[in-house]
Amino acid sequence: MGGIAAALNKRGEDAVSTVLLMLAQLTHRGADVFHVATPTSTVTGKSLNELQTQKLASNVAIGHNSSLSFSRERHQAVLPEKNYTVVLEGHLFLSSKTSDIHEVARCLKPDFQKGAKGVIRKFDGSYVFAVALPEKILAGRDSFGTEPLFYGENESFCALASERKALWTLGITSAKSFPPGNLAVINASGFDFTPVVTVKQPPQKIMSMEKAASRLQNLLRKSTMERVSDVHEVAVAFSGGLDSTVLAVLARSCALKVNLVTVGLKGQPELVLAEKAAESLKLPLRLQTYTIADVENVLEKVLRLIEEPDVMKVGVAIPLFWAAEVASKIGCRVLLAGQGADELFGGYHRYLAEYRSSGVGAVQKAMFHDFVVSYKTNFQRDSPVCAFHKVELRLPYVDREVVRFALSLPFNLKIDSVDDPLRKRVLRSVAKNLGMPEFIVERTKKAVQYATGVDRALRELARRRGLTQRDYIQKVFGEIYPNWKGEQ
Repeated sequence: MGGIAAALNKRGEDAVSTVLLMLAQLTHRGADVFHVATPTSTVTGKSLNELQTQKLASNVAIGHNSSLSFSRERHQAVLPEKNYTVVLEGHLFLSSKTSDIHEVARCLKPDFQKGAKGVIRKFDGSYVFAVALPEKILAGRDSFGTEPLFYGENESFCALASERKALWTLGITSAKSFPPGNLAVINASGFDFTPVVTVKQPPQKIMSMEKAASRLQNLLRKSTMERVSDVHEVAVAFSGGLDSTVLAVLARSCALKVNLVTVGLKGQPELVLAEKAAESLKLPLRLQTYTIADVENVLEKVLRLIEEPDVMKVGVAIPLFWAAEVASKIGCRVLLAGQGADELFGGYHRYLAEYRSSGVGAVQKAMFHDFVVSYKTNFQRDSPVCAFHKVELRLPYVDREVVRFALSLPFNLKIDSVDDPLRKRVLRSVAKNLGMPEFIVERTKKAVQYATGVDRALRELARRRGLTQRDYIQKVFGEIYPNWKGEQ
């Protein structure tokens, strides 16, 4: 794992030095090995300084920095071929033992554009890739956008990067999220996007709760297995609630060593519930508690990573940052988390208000929309805080087959009434089938920023300064990124 950066100089001048400048903004994602590739050459070094001494020039360049947390054979990031070079960041979910990047390269031949579309169409996963060709770059992103990628241009450059700060350093202020499931052809004229795989609402299939739960359990187990096939030990971001406990049980069924990680401020009652849940599963729990001072100390670092002064995103990102930190310290390089479950199965309480006011159809549209835009609202927030700790976030609920099946389920298998206190009914049936105790199956949802006490801590820190929570977050963010102009 690491970071990717690519640039094309519109004037035909050198882009290699530009990519090195961008990579310097991404070293927190990995700093063991650095690559810079052109269509015809690739150089590798253990530092950016080492690469700067290499004689390499091209108006098309792609860079990558790597952490050696994983086996380099399976997770090779750069593959030079004759007259082109492929760079891959992320992970394909394959049953084969060949490297992911060789699978991508195999698809590209003999027609690059057609082959690049084939990569997106064929492979589920959490990945972005770029192909350096004479006078152009091809770039693609997985169909759900779980691996972050941003793009932008100015008078001199078209550029791509894993984080916006790499584009900002070039003076590209309008850094946009690369649309998931798309292929972009990038040349001196700019970006030309083609949608390849888009998330669609399938027709609903009438089925019983028993049949739906059985099918969903099998799909989730398969998805979990695919996401842990290359490791022997994982951590699970664990609240003791429904979503994370289902993942913990499924991961254990894959013959893995499973470590539960729970974080929160001292005194939070949810910590006791997580301990009780872990004890019932007979799985090891690493529980780490924090203080308001810890929230204050980590805030600037988290804001620097998520690149947005959004109160809700900060409240979610801080606990995940801590969970990834704990996972890293105990030697786990893969962290499983339950993102996607609330959107797919109706977990958010606000869906009930929509139900009362506008009916079933409106709620279904809201849930579908929330899932489709998760790449902006969730994934591009979560990936960098984990990558900082050299931990790869993997999301078993965000799987093509799971998503397709979940979207096709009748609404009443998710929310059974306008007053449903639990929601996610079919997932609760899966939990029952897995033998989970009733106190987990029937536990109501509480958003992570409230369950961990982080939201309360941020409000207190703001109050001490005579500010609202929103103004406090924006003030700290403005000190980090004074030229930020908001989402474009």
